[in-house]
Amino acid sequence: MMRDAYGRDFSYLRLSVTDVCNFSCSYCLPDGFRKKPGPSFMGLDEIRRLATAFAALGMWKVRITGGEPTLRKDFTDIVRTLKAIDGVKLLATTTNGYKLAKNAQKWRDAGLDAINISIDSFNAKTFHDVTGHDRLTQVMDGVEACLDAGYKSVKLNAVLLKGINDQDLGNFLDFIETRPVSIRFIELMRTGDNGDYFSKYHLPASHITEQLEASGWVQKTREIGAGPAQEYVHGDFAGRIGLIAPYSKDFCATCNRLRVSARGNLHLCLFSEHGISLRHFLQNDDDIPALQDFVRQSLTVKKATHFLHEGLSGGTQKLADIGG
Repeated sequence: MMRDAYGRDFSYLRLSVTDVCNFSCSYCLPDGFRKKPGPSFMGLDEIRRLATAFAALGMWKVRITGGEPTLRKDFTDIVRTLKAIDGVKLLATTTNGYKLAKNAQKWRDAGLDAINISIDSFNAKTFHDVTGHDRLTQVMDGVEACLDAGYKSVKLNAVLLKGINDQDLGNFLDFIETRPVSIRFIELMRTGDNGDYFSKYHLPASHITEQLEASGWVQKTREIGAGPAQEYVHGDFAGRIGLIAPYSKDFCATCNRLRVSARGNLHLCLFSEHGISLRHFLQNDDDIPALQDFVRQSLTVKKATHFLHEGLSGGTQKLADIGG
């Protein structure tokens, strides 16, 4: 297991495979995707070498991210390749869900274990206003397809937005009353280009927490290898509610994640000033040991916390640039 200077162990790799996204969510890509200069995205062999190195270092959970990862024509091959790597015990992805209805079973059969689907509202108009697309029915069909396909975990991600979806808790609770789905409310995070938007729409996760606790929901003990959410359960509901609150006290104390961008840059934190290129280690299988040594050494300079609470968002301009 990799460990940093603060005693945190790292078992979770968030691996971006593309910056491209076909949605234009107001909090992430309000102007849609715009191609930027730079190296190409990692190819399948580079992804395999990278994940092989990280798995051998003890990272047993891998999440494929983007942009929208399923836009890659070789997405199924990426799933199959990663699942075959010794040490990868849980393979997940995060998607906007527009391809799920047709592909949920195929990707489950290829080895995908868990899936997070971004749905910021069950209201069709609000969904359209936030994402720029009228695809709520299509995405909801994809959620049901995932449940039918037998994924180990199905989660829905909703970015909490003041005055937009902050009154929607009841709709989400109705949905998970009989479905074993976890809803994740995520605090809006400030990035380099969304200062005005953040000031207007940011709402603390405590807005949801207070409602849950008043209704008998109980915080669950955090599981080994879990993501950053504080999870709540209730005896009358099949599903769960999770809160991701990056501005809360000691949020970074349980950090167990490292990120690699689609262009092969290691990000020790989502809000680090810049990535560290690993690309030169990914061209030959013989370079895997050198890559492992480099990652271990890089981890020694990981900071104790992000500095969001001080108004600093590092070099992150858009979450899609790194994979969230």
